[in-house]
Amino acid sequence: MDNNVIITVIISFLISAVLCPIIIPFLKRLKFGQFVREDGPQEHLKKSGTPTMGGLIFLAAIIITLPFFVREATKIIPVLILTLGLGLIGFLDDYIKVVKKRSMGLRAWQKMAGQLVVTGIFAYYILYVTKIGTEMLIPFTGGRHVDLGWWFIPVLFIVVLGTANGSNFTDGLDGLESSVTAVIAGFITIVSAANGAGIEVLGAAVVGSLLGFLTCNVYPAKIFMGDTGSLALGGFVAGSAYMLQMPFIIVIIAFIYLAEVISVMMQVTYFKITGGKRIFKMAPIHHHFELCGWSETKVVGIFTILTIILCLLAYVAI
Repeated sequence: MDNNVIITVIISFLISAVLCPIIIPFLKRLKFGQFVREDGPQEHLKKSGTPTMGGLIFLAAIIITLPFFVREATKIIPVLILTLGLGLIGFLDDYIKVVKKRSMGLRAWQKMAGQLVVTGIFAYYILYVTKIGTEMLIPFTGGRHVDLGWWFIPVLFIVVLGTANGSNFTDGLDGLESSVTAVIAGFITIVSAANGAGIEVLGAAVVGSLLGFLTCNVYPAKIFMGDTGSLALGGFVAGSAYMLQMPFIIVIIAFIYLAEVISVMMQVTYFKITGGKRIFKMAPIHHHFELCGWSETKVVGIFTILTIILCLLAYVAI
């Protein structure tokens, strides 16, 4: 592996770790504290007021690090479009929540409209600028690709929006989203370096910046990433998978994202059909395990270990 990749991890880690104790007091002074739902786990009520929008920390670390190590910017631009574009939508959502004191943030249609626009720009870029094409890898087929043809665009929108919102749902416990996505970013970095896809430095920057962020985000968290961070990370994962021409691998490496989304969909649907009954004690599913008696650190640890195992499986699958 290129030494630049290793150095990028180290530099982005240091920047992120140093920014944490600088940014956290600043956010506290601005009263950018997290709103905690009263209908959530009662243990979480003590987290109310913890600074949020911490995604700005690791996004800043990524942006500061990249110019020194990127050799071919055209390879990472589409991923950055998706990462920073969705991060901006998350920032607006967080800002409305903590500054305007509107607990739901952006309206659902506003958030969806923003995500559709950013995804559309990404789709145009990879089709007409990068010339990646519409052939995508099918896991466990010995490297065979399938041409999606006109299905490419609708599938892309489903994958990007699903991944971004799955990432968003995963951000519910101290260090969960950061830990799971750091592992996924590690997988992306290794595969890109092996295939010569040209996005390994970006993956390395994400790994390092998330590890640095974790120094203040592990239980008990001193700062939360907010939608600013979780939507941006979902964009990074989806965008990187498309640059590697393997979006279907997301089902494996980001299985936790998928499980979180499906658990919410199942819970809401079953609740409406049965007139108030529930499948899980609470959704997203990480809260279900909490209410079953697991500690936050146990849930985070198990979900992270599962992601590591699934990333190893995914490496075999390609």
